Parts: sequence; structure tokens; C-alpha cells
Amino acid sequence: MSMQTDQLKQLSAWLAATDIAVLELRGPGEHIRLRHDGARVEAIDDEAPVTVDTSGVQAPRLVAAASSVGVFLHGHPLHDKPLVHPGTHVRAGQALGLLQIGALLLPVSAAKDATVIGALVAHGETVGFGTPLVELEPLDEAP
Repeated sequence: MSMQTDQLKQLSAWLAATDIAVLELRGPGEHIRLRHDGARVEAIDDEAPVTVDTSGVQAPRLVAAASSVGVFLHGHPLHDKPLVHPGTHVRAGQALGLLQIGALLLPVSAAKDATVIGALVAHGETVGFGTPLVELEPLDEAP
């Protein structure tokens, strides 16, 4: 495991912000396995597990991304108002905007209960698959 400490901490913080239990990466001369048990993240070396201190590393914010190529709309084309504003608390599955693909309108939904930070893309902008559209701050989960 020759990965730099800062890179390992950032990967660990990203993993801690997900529901993924194991992340394994392989590359030329690199191999790392990280295990997330819900409480902590540890790097698993072939010899022995190494616990990684992720304090001080900010977990990434949650983003809703484009599920396809299309035009991002902040609200329905027949209404003047956006579906959400910065500061709005949203529930998992709630529409944050719409992705227009021809005549089809697909909702862009929140993956978790969260607070809207803001749109990352202008209304009417053409986007590609995976483009981050809306930034969210996950709500604190009860222990």
C-alpha cells in the first residue's frame, strides 16, 4: 500500500459518506482495500488492517447528478417558480429539478433527506450524463 496519506484520508472520507461497505482499487503498482463498517473506515493491507483517521477531512457534499444527456430545468416549463430554493429541506426522492430530453421530463431527485445548497447548473443548460446539477447538505442522521 504505497498510496499517499492525504489520498488515503480523502478516499476514506468519501467512503464514510456512502453506504458502501468495501472499496477496492487496483492500478499499476497500487492495490488498496478500504472497509467501512458504518462507524469507521479501515485500510486492509495484506498483513494487517490499518485504521485511518478521517478527522479533519471534510466529507464531500451530496450532489444530484444528471441521469442522461438533456436540458436541466429548475422547474416545470409551464410554471415560473423553481421546484426548490437554497435552504429548502427536501426528503429522499423529492424532485429538485427536471431533465428535459426532447418532450420527456425526468425528475432529478434527492437521494437522501437534505438541505438544498444550490443549483450548480443554470436553468436551460444542456448537460451530459453524470453532470452535477444540485448541491445538497445531508441532514444529520440520528445515531
